Amino acid sequence: MITRNPKITNRIDVEATNGLAGVRNSLAYRTHEIERHFHSRERWLGAAVTPSGETHVADHIGTSKTAFQIDAGNDDWGAWVQVLGSEDTPVISGSLYFDPHRIIVTAVERANQVYFVQLAQGTSGSVALSAGAYSDTVVQLTSTAPRAQPFVVQARRIAAGTKGWVRCLCVGQNTGTMSFYFGIHEYEG
Repeated sequence: MITRNPKITNRIDVEATNGLAGVRNSLAYRTHEIERHFHSRERWLGAAVTPSGETHVADHIGTSKTAFQIDAGNDDWGAWVQVLGSEDTPVISGSLYFDPHRIIVTAVERANQVYFVQLAQGTSGSVALSAGAYSDTVVQLTSTAPRAQPFVVQARRIAAGTKGWVRCLCVGQNTGTMSFYFGIHEYEG
């Protein structure tokens, strides 16, 4: 049995966690953020029904029924495709940050091929790439119309209103389309 010294009142294991109201980057703050990530609401997005330049390119599913589509280059990265406009987040009113969380691929042009996928956040895909503000993952599906199985994306929290971009490379191929929806988590602070 562990006994506690009653004179120690500021030990980390006996202090209340006041979460987002706490000091930014404190242990309480970070613990609350981890908790929020695992137990938060997720919103899924598809291509906007009525896009508007770089400000509005994504709509909540239900409003949007259209997947985004990216295409690989000639055994190289394809063009960056914008998937979040500057007015597309927050989806949940009052949220100040978000992170891309999962992608569900609905179709690929080439079955049994390895796709590299990059997700970037910034004013453009190339600017985000140069700044290191991107995540990448590898996808290989056995059918051109795969059974929808989301895969997890790791990314840092990003300020609401930040633009999002995606591109792919289909290894050894001169093209390779991929259609997908994606989900985000949003945070108050």
